[in-house]
Amino acid sequence: MNTDSLTIVAKISKYQLQLAKLQNTVPTRTNDKQNDSLPAQQSATANVTAANSLSANPQDKKAARQADNAASTAKGDSRRARKAANKLDNLNKNILDLQNKIADQQSKLIQFTHLTYPPVASSIPA
Repeated sequence: MNTDSLTIVAKISKYQLQLAKLQNTVPTRTNDKQNDSLPAQQSATANVTAANSLSANPQDKKAARQADNAASTAKGDSRRARKAANKLDNLNKNILDLQNKIADQQSKLIQFTHLTYPPVASSIPA
């Protein structure tokens, strides 16, 4: 073993620790995405109902206020749902990047040790 191979082993260990931390957050992010998408769908439905009520009687101030409130709620809920989806997508991308880095470092390590390592298991949910 020389210092190059030890550096590579240290990088692999660091990447594996980061990967484990990210993989532990996948269920939370998935749950957040699911929990945020349901209110977004419900508020979008309420927005459609309020808009239809307003279109039936365009001069009704109460219906106009309700439609405006429903639209604001739907906008906020959809923004939250998009953010949750983006966080999960970014997390999965970061996991894939770390898996590729680990595989790259392991292939470099093989040049020094001539040992084979099992491939990094992909645990990204579909």
